[in-house]
Amino acid sequence: MDPLALDDATMRRYGHAVVDLLVDEMLDTSGPVLRRATPAEMELRLGAEPPEAGADFGALLEQLRRDVLPFAGRAAHPGFFAFVPGCPTWPGVLGDLIAGALNIHAGNWMTAAGPSRLEVEVLGWFKRWIGLPPDAGGLLVSGGSAANLTALACAREHLVGAMRDDLVVYVADQAHSSIARAARVLGFRPEQTRVLPVDADFRLIPRLLAGTIDADLRAGRRPLLVAASAGATNTGAVDPLAEIAAICRDRGVWLHVDAAYGGFAVLTERGQAQLGALDAADSITLDPHKWLYQPYECGCLLVRDPHALAGAFTMTPEYLRDARAESGEVNFADLGIQLTRSARALKLWLSLRTFGVAAFREAIDRALTLAEPVRQRVEASPELELAAPPALGVVCFRRRYDAPAPVVDALNARLVAALEATGGALVSSTHLRGRYAIRMCVLNHTSEAADVDRVIDFLETATVRLSDAAPEAECEWHPDVTDSWLAELPSVVVGRHPDPVALRRLKLFAALTPAQAATAATLAVRREAAAGERLIEQWAISRDFFVLISGEAEVLVDGQPVRALGPGDVFGELAALEWARGFGYPRLAAVIATEPSELLVFPDGALNVLMRRLPSVRDQITTVVQERLPQA
Repeated sequence: MDPLALDDATMRRYGHAVVDLLVDEMLDTSGPVLRRATPAEMELRLGAEPPEAGADFGALLEQLRRDVLPFAGRAAHPGFFAFVPGCPTWPGVLGDLIAGALNIHAGNWMTAAGPSRLEVEVLGWFKRWIGLPPDAGGLLVSGGSAANLTALACAREHLVGAMRDDLVVYVADQAHSSIARAARVLGFRPEQTRVLPVDADFRLIPRLLAGTIDADLRAGRRPLLVAASAGATNTGAVDPLAEIAAICRDRGVWLHVDAAYGGFAVLTERGQAQLGALDAADSITLDPHKWLYQPYECGCLLVRDPHALAGAFTMTPEYLRDARAESGEVNFADLGIQLTRSARALKLWLSLRTFGVAAFREAIDRALTLAEPVRQRVEASPELELAAPPALGVVCFRRRYDAPAPVVDALNARLVAALEATGGALVSSTHLRGRYAIRMCVLNHTSEAADVDRVIDFLETATVRLSDAAPEAECEWHPDVTDSWLAELPSVVVGRHPDPVALRRLKLFAALTPAQAATAATLAVRREAAAGERLIEQWAISRDFFVLISGEAEVLVDGQPVRALGPGDVFGELAALEWARGFGYPRLAAVIATEPSELLVFPDGALNVLMRRLPSVRDQITTVVQERLPQA
């Protein structure tokens, strides 16, 4: 009488058909790595209402094969080198099938003692690999974003309790965007998040971190958490974890290590050498759906203090009192934000027990080996150049062209599009120090040396023209402010605005039309400074941008002079630019007027507007940032 029931023969027939489809799709590498479709095309293919009387299951599978599955990136394809490839193991796929079919609720021990014990066991393996103590806490989550959010909430609740206005979080500008998103979701305002620049190898600079924390302590703020990277998504870079850990330990700050991308490379000798002191973390994010080759979604958070997660998240309403954990039991719903949880440990347990850890170690090591020739070929090629030091299978580079930087960037964007159009491979892109870079991530266990060589051969020799496609979108130093709360033009500044004609005599504005100069003039005010006046204090969180009209000034880092400024020079641009969603750098240097001076002051948000609207200003500021930031 059950209208949703099937007899066992039909269930087996459907199941066999699905498995056949999955095996065919997973093993087929003949199709394109990525096939795009417009919303209108997909609506034509899939716009039907559900039938009142139902449809044939076999016909539905055929429609999936024809109209749905082809229009998705094939992240397991050996030619998929974009973003972070995903190539799940078959036992992992079947583990998800089991968890889904049995609809296991892995939130409490009472209803899932077996799956909960599996999760305890898998987490124990991870803790041993990383070097955390056996009694450390942890849980499996949907991915790195959820793990980072959980870690920040855990640190705040454990160290201070409810949200406070004096709390501060510290990240590098190469940190994953989920850190900024987590801070925003948890109520941290932009001025409570310090974004710090990185060194020439794209790693967080310990000296800047220590100086920023100490400045906040002197100002009466509460430094809460430092988020360091162990395999940044952009470049694979690993922050100097041992030095950062010492800074955090001395100042009572929670160290969170985002190792979502790189963490499981610790299984190999080369990975251990690159990752360093993972065991110094108070909490650490891992992503088994990356280097452990699990189906999405599968992330992990480990926390050194076993009581921190439970203290942050445990709530037992009346309707769950029957499921309270007894001695020795673990209710994973008490350790994170999800009450209803899938049994993610099943796929991990099946995969690791089926193949053994040695097989995963070999797969990771093999991917690292495949990435090495990419670096070698780029360094040896007169046509290519590295954009960042390669790390953990990520190689960022670009094609050389005898043309201005914006044209070179646009041509490289066309190379990436042209490679995608071949159907045989896919790479992605990023922006490093304001320049477009091709980003190749070698991770799939199905990739071979020939797959890597084909990509480099193409990018090294293919001919593209600026007319081949729409121009590469003009990129600001940081993510586009049009997608943030600084999108709108700031209110006209009340004060003495500069004369637009005089404005054009300054180098920064020399290329502007009279109309553009008039717009720029409404965003600035003139001010005077006496000799010895401190125009900027190091580590302050102000966002004004300055242009020196007359006089002289001096830039000091930690009290030591590093640069003299004269008429037409600009300063304050690093803090004035936006990193992401309103977050920006603190002041990395002090500036003092060394003689009576006159300045233009552009208030918070104005520089982003200038760069978005005035290409000549954008290009000059980008050049200044490229020159100054690596020396910060």
